[in-house]
Amino acid sequence: MDVKIEQSWKEQLAGEFEKDYFVQLTNFIREEYHTRTIYPPGSKIFNAFTHCPFDKVKVVILGQDPYHEPRQANGLCFSVEPGIPFPPSLLNIFKEIQEDLGKPMPSTGDLTRWADQGVLLLNATLTVRAHQAGSHQHKGWETFTDAVIHKLAESRNHIVYILWGSYAQKKGAFIDPNHNLILKSPHPSPLSAHRGFFGNKHFSKANDYLIASGQTPIEW
Repeated sequence: MDVKIEQSWKEQLAGEFEKDYFVQLTNFIREEYHTRTIYPPGSKIFNAFTHCPFDKVKVVILGQDPYHEPRQANGLCFSVEPGIPFPPSLLNIFKEIQEDLGKPMPSTGDLTRWADQGVLLLNATLTVRAHQAGSHQHKGWETFTDAVIHKLAESRNHIVYILWGSYAQKKGAFIDPNHNLILKSPHPSPLSAHRGFFGNKHFSKANDYLIASGQTPIEW
C-alpha cells in the first residue's frame, strides 16, 4: 500500500508518525487493506491534505467517518466521487448554500473544488470497512486528527472552523475563538438539520470573516 501525505503536512506532523499509536494504526490499516474491502481507496486516505497544504488552510470542516458504500468516499468529509448521488447530509449542505448564497445545486457532490481553495475537509477517522459504519473508530485515527487540529490551532490564526453536531464540537473545543471564527450548529443529517442547521448561514459568515481578515472568500 503506497500512501503518501502532502509535504507541508508531513513536516508539520513529523512527530506523530514516530509515536507508538501511529505505528500500531499503520500496521492495522495495512492489514485491513490486504484482507478486506476498505474505503476510501488507499491512495485517497490523505486526500484532504493533498488538496489543502498546511499554509493554505482557510476553513476547516470536521466530519466523523468516511462513507462506507462503494465508490462514495474520496478522502474528503461529506464529499462523494463524481456521478454518485448526493447522500442526505450533503444534499442538505447544498440546500443551505442555495438558501444562504443563492447558488444553484451543483452537478457533482465531489468537493475537491472546495479543498483546492483552502477548505480542509477532515474526517475524524480516515478509513472504514465496506458496509460497516464506524468500524475503524478507536484505532488511532482520532488521535492523529486531533493532532492535525492542534497543529493548526497553535500555528495559524484567522481560520474558520465549521463544527456541525456535538461530535465535531467536542473535537474542536480547544480552538481559540479570539483568533479564529468558530461556527457551530446541529449536523446536516436529516435527523437534526431542521433543529438549526438550516438557516445557520455558515457559508456567508465564513466568507464575510475571510474577507474581513484579508483573505479570498470561498466559491462555495
